[in-house]
Amino acid sequence: MIVGAAIVEIRIHGSHSLKQRRGVVRSITQRVGNRYNLSIAEVGGQDTWQRAEIGLCAAGSDRQRVRSQLETAIAFIEGLHLAEVVAVDIEVLDLPYERARWSGEDESVEFEE
Repeated sequence: MIVGAAIVEIRIHGSHSLKQRRGVVRSITQRVGNRYNLSIAEVGGQDTWQRAEIGLCAAGSDRQRVRSQLETAIAFIEGLHLAEVVAVDIEVLDLPYERARWSGEDESVEFEE
């Protein structure tokens, strides 16, 4: 399984309060969440008026596809022109896992009440 994560640091120039900042961040996260099959959340800078960090996460079976999904979403954020993208960090990881092996036998599980 391939997991990709990105952190996008943004600067909101016209923001003069936390309420205005939250509105811009909410708009960005909702638009990206509706358009792309990604997990997205504000992950930093909650106590500042003009700065925020947004985390994105994607999973799949192809490394290039996962990276491309993240890069496309970041380009979309830049294209919204709601905030200036100051910094971006993308990490793509290979998570090894062992597939379940089915023996074909019916194993019953008993639950205690």
